[in-house]
Parts: sequence; structure tokens; C-alpha cells
Amino acid sequence: MIQLENLTKQFGAGAPVVRSVSLRVADGEFLVLIGESGSGKTTTLNMINRLTEPTSGRVLIDGEDARAGDAVSVRRKMGFVFQEVGLFPHMTVSENIGITPRLLGWTADEIEVRVHELLALVQLESAAIVNRFPAQLSGGQRQRVGLARALAARPKIMLMDEPFGALDALIRDELAADYRAIHDKLGLTTILVTHDMTEAFLLADRIAVMRDGELLQVATPKELAAAPTGDFVKRLIEIPRQRAEKLAKAMQSA
Repeated sequence: MIQLENLTKQFGAGAPVVRSVSLRVADGEFLVLIGESGSGKTTTLNMINRLTEPTSGRVLIDGEDARAGDAVSVRRKMGFVFQEVGLFPHMTVSENIGITPRLLGWTADEIEVRVHELLALVQLESAAIVNRFPAQLSGGQRQRVGLARALAARPKIMLMDEPFGALDALIRDELAADYRAIHDKLGLTTILVTHDMTEAFLLADRIAVMRDGELLQVATPKELAAAPTGDFVKRLIEIPRQRAEKLAKAMQSA
């Protein structure tokens, strides 16, 4: 379980970008953090794996304070996927996926087996791309390799920051659905940051809405649609319906 207790982050003398956020994420849950740009959702995500240290409050992972140990060790126990992928351009697909297992002392044979397992899991043809470099891959392929790399050391927690945002719509929807299936198959605990409410409704077990650094509401998609708290949340959940109505009108006039 991931537990955030009064988590606050302030950079310099400015106003806090995250304000006293408290939240529990159960084992096996898929939680989506959603909000406008600058709402504090990415900073909150980064505090969980200590890419950013909180000003106050704490993060507990299975009851243990995340700041009690070494930050690098904490990160290696979690998978992290973000929009720009961040594959090392001078490394092959195999080398990129195997980087964390190598740092953890896995043997070459163990890494090779794991690389092929993961490429199959993310639906890439291993023989075709295992020795390619990132520049030789499509955007969708790079993001799938990034996902495989994040899963390489068998983490139970996955943190994802706008992982599908840079992809075109068809590939984005396909990869999002594939990841949800992987989450369920492996029994992962996932926290995904997005600004897309449609994506949140399609993927999440629960949705946590943030604005100006504060947590406004946490609910299942069904609960959120039925009983939004406040005008901002109401406007946010109207977006998928408005898109559907615009699409219907466009189809009628075509």
C-alpha cells in the first residue's frame, strides 16, 4: 500500500505547489491523478519515488517511510514511465531494458531471458527490434520499450507521468488498453498522471482530482460522474460527454 500523509512541497519562497495531500492507494489498485497543468500532480508523483523530496509530510510504502532508506534503492523498487520515454540513445533495446537488472547484479543469462519475456509482454517482436537503437523505432515502439524497461526488475509499483500523451490517438488508446491488461495480469499498483478525463475514466479504479496543489476529490469513475464535488470537478467530468456530443454532431453533418 502507498500512503501519503499531509504531503506538501514548496519551492523557494513561493506558494506550495502541493498542499497537505493525504491519500491511500491499495495494493493492486489503478489510481489516476488528474488536473490542469500546474495542479501539482507530477510533483506529487515525484515525491513518491523521491525524485523530489517533500517539504513536509511523508510517503509510506507498505508502512515504511520512503525517506528512511537510500533514495536510489527506493526508485529501483518502482517502475517509472514518462511521456518523453528517456531511452538511452547509445544503447540497444536489449541494453535499455536490462539496465536496472544489471545494476541489481543479475547475470547476463537472466537479463537476456527477462528482455525477451518483456518484449513479448508489451507485444513487440523481439527478434526484429532487440538489437535496434531508439532512433530506429517508432514513437509507439519506444514507449513500449520504455514500459518494458520500467517492468524489468519486477516492481510491484508503477508510476506513470503522461505516458501516452505524445502518441497519436490510435496508438495511444491501444497502448493504454494494453497497459491496463498488464497491470491486471501482474497485479501491479499503478499511479498514472494525466490531464485527460476520458483516459482517466477508461483506465482508473479510482480518480484523484487535483487543483492548485490540493486534492479536491477521490472516487471511482462511477462515483465521480454521479456526485462530483464542486464546480471544477463538474466541469472536468463534462469533458468526455461534450466530446461525444461534438463527435455525434460532426458525424451527422458529414
